[in-house]
Parts: sequence; C-alpha cells; structure tokens
Amino acid sequence: MEISTQQTADGLELAVSGRLDAYWADHLSKALEETVRGGAHQIRLNMADVPYMSSVGIRVLLKFYKELQRLKGSFTVVSPSEQVRTVLELAGLEVLLATQAAARPADVQAPVSSRTIERETATFEVFKADGAAALRCRVIGDPELLTGCRFTAQDGNRIRFPENTFGLGLGGFGENFEDCRARFGEFLAVAGAAAYLPTDGTNVPDESLSSKALVAEVNVLYALVCEGRLGQLVRFEARPNSTVTLAEVSETCLACAQADAVGIVIIAESAGLMGAALRRSPALAPADDAPFAFPQIREWLSFTPERAYSRSLAVVVGVAARTDQPALGPLLRPLGGAPLPAGHFHAAAFSYRSLPKGRIELASTITTLFTAETLQGILHLLNDDRAGIGTGQSEFLRGACWIAPITDIVKERP
Repeated sequence: MEISTQQTADGLELAVSGRLDAYWADHLSKALEETVRGGAHQIRLNMADVPYMSSVGIRVLLKFYKELQRLKGSFTVVSPSEQVRTVLELAGLEVLLATQAAARPADVQAPVSSRTIERETATFEVFKADGAAALRCRVIGDPELLTGCRFTAQDGNRIRFPENTFGLGLGGFGENFEDCRARFGEFLAVAGAAAYLPTDGTNVPDESLSSKALVAEVNVLYALVCEGRLGQLVRFEARPNSTVTLAEVSETCLACAQADAVGIVIIAESAGLMGAALRRSPALAPADDAPFAFPQIREWLSFTPERAYSRSLAVVVGVAARTDQPALGPLLRPLGGAPLPAGHFHAAAFSYRSLPKGRIELASTITTLFTAETLQGILHLLNDDRAGIGTGQSEFLRGACWIAPITDIVKERP
C-alpha cells in the first residue's frame, strides 16, 4: 500500500493505493493517527486506487470518522473505487462518502472572538477573557519541613478539591495522616479530579474523580491551592520542527492575564517532561541527610535523566510569577534563565488523546481524560540547567491553557 498526502482548500487529502485488507489496515490506521496527531482535523481519504476493502478496513474508516466527529472536524472518503463505494453502501456507511453535507465539519460553531500572538517557537490563540475571573491562592503547610523530613501528624491537612479549585503539592489518598504516612508523594488536583504518586514502593499513580456528592480529597503535607474561576483560554501550537517550553507558555500566560502572578492549568501534547518525584515518604521519620544530601538523594528522589512521557497528553497544574512573591516563599523555582518567570508545576501524563480545536471546556476535558485514558505518571516539573549536561525544560507541541490572575495569597499553617 502507498499513501501520499496533499494539502487542499478543504483540508488534508490522503491518497491510498492498494488493497485495504487485514494486512494493510494497521498501516493505514497508523498513518491516519499521525495525521490527526499533527493537528489535521479536516481529512479527505482518496480511495480511487483501492481495488478491495475488507471489513477490517471498514472498521479503520469508521474509527477515524468517529474520532474526527469528536474533534469537531471531518473525515470523508472521496473518489472511491466502484468496489469501495459498493462495500460502504452495503454496510450502510454512506455517511463516510463525500457529499456537500458530509464534507463540512460535523459541528459548525459560531465565530469566537480571539487574537493571535506570534512567538519565535509557537503561535498562541488567545480567546476573549472573563475580566471578573480571579484566583485566591492558599499556601497550606510548611514546605521547608521537607528538608530533614520533619513532617508530623500536626502537619496533616485534609483538603477538598471541588470543580472550582485546583492545587498541587505533597499529599496522599487515605483517611488521615497515619493512613497516608508511608505513601505521601507528589499530587495535583483540578476540575474535580486528583492524582498522586504513592511512595510505598508500588510506583503506580493513583487517581480520584468527583461524582455527585463525592468530592475528591487529598491529605496534604503542604500545598498550593487556588480557588476561583479560570476565566481565559489560551491555545498554542509549536511551529514546524519546533517545540514550546513550559517557561514560554508561562510567560505568554502572564502577559495575557496582565498580572504578576497567574494560576495555570495546561492540557497539552508532550514533547518530553523534565522533573523529579519522591521515592520515599517524607513523613516516616526525621533524617538529617534527607532528602537532598548527596549521595542519599539518589535513594529519596528519582529524576528524569532525559525528557519523559514524550507523545503523551500532559495535564500540568501550577502557578507562575514574573516578580518576587514573598507569600509563595520557597515554592517558586526558576523556569529558565532570566528574565523568564519562576513557578511551581506538577504534571500528570496520560495516554494520548487528541484535543478538539478552538474553545474547549476544562471540566469535561479533565473528566474524559480521567475516565477514558491511562494515567502513566506524575512529576514535579523542573528546569535541568546543569552546565554542559542539563537537558533543559519540559516541552510541548500543542495544547490549551486555562488561566486567571492571582489577586490574593494567604499563608495557612496546620
């Protein structure tokens, strides 16, 4: 089978030549998957040179028709051979054949007000903001107790994360501090869902999703918790043969929010995440050399030696600040070299799922990810700036950011 592509006024056209049987169906499926991953959501499949199509081939066509419908795009068969047309008609799948109605996107939406920002590595589409949206940020607990692993039961906090609250820090799922003592690890929570990486040796991330009266809860040692509405959507796409860093995304979000500090939730296709995660719970017993002293750090923390979770869909939660924010204290880390902002971000990597273009809704997107995709891992994102050997920042290809300015920061102790 041969597959060639051509950009047309109606979208991207793939011309297929050869039999579409069980042997070649996977080849076509992989080509279509890469096309969708590349951002093409208007796809025309030219099947003029396909002399035979089996039921396995039909399933491939139907799979991508449904996928592009979900993405508010279109998938149609154009110029089908007589055999292909006959098979589709007998199977009752004329909807796959290009007609004046079928060639249009499934859901025609009213124009949405947006503007475009061109950066060196990416294009950002900024949608009209809700000017009243703002966040209250609570700094809960004392992160400095991580040095020496000095957390005790009095440092435990049980925090609820309803839909209008997001956060990150060190925490665990369980009834109380004692229940979580041996399992505290990195967590994030957003839009009624929470995920964390236990430190009990299983190394398998766990998750919780709110439903009806059940609200996701985390027992935290320390956390950044942002409450309020994320009132602005910013979409981005890296330029061809390029990627966009977490620092560049954060800097653009700060500019769009016109604020010195901003809360950010990102859902994006990962080009590789850089970060670390605890191997042990810091609440078991005090230890003067833990967790940052060398060489003990190797037993306490796992670092990504190179970018991890490439081609996954990452959910990134955190805050970024352009200027010094004393109330955030030691939680902020440089995202890159000056004058790039500082921030604190955790990421959950999921199996890949394409995002629809344009304006999308955070809560439903998060719910779909947590129910339909596989949670692969969780990282505290870091900038590896070691001279000569550092691998830099987390990078992305395309995605969506929900943001709002942080207008109030409150420190809370247990």
